[in-house]
Amino acid sequence: MAKIKILSQSRDSELTEKIAPIFTEQVAAGFPSPADDYLEGNLDLNKYLVKHPVATYFVRVTGDSMVGAGIHEGDILIVDRSLEPVSRRIVIAVVDGELTVKRLIRRNGKVMLMPENDKYKPIEIKDEVDLEIWGVVTTVLHGV
Repeated sequence: MAKIKILSQSRDSELTEKIAPIFTEQVAAGFPSPADDYLEGNLDLNKYLVKHPVATYFVRVTGDSMVGAGIHEGDILIVDRSLEPVSRRIVIAVVDGELTVKRLIRRNGKVMLMPENDKYKPIEIKDEVDLEIWGVVTTVLHGV
């Protein structure tokens, strides 16, 4: 089961401190053009990636249960607690006291937390299972 570690919760005061330059031209996957050396301005990744700062936090993934969704060991997830955890969204959940990241499925009155790796079984949420959704994953930060 993929586990997560909470890294931090974003704060409005932190959002303006982290900026990086952004260029006017999009990057070509072919041959680079020296004529495209025009700086557009600065890009604040927090403003670009964090839509609801007071409801957003970051977590680091351990485990491989979500590799089919492009979520790998060591990735950082951006999680928004203000979003509705609708069916088919990837969520951070606490199941019987254990934190996990899974795809939420609601079908025919049943609730399931689905892994994205055939090595793991779905978690069916029955009456005796204690489930709490801590937020919806909005972004996966994955190195290349």
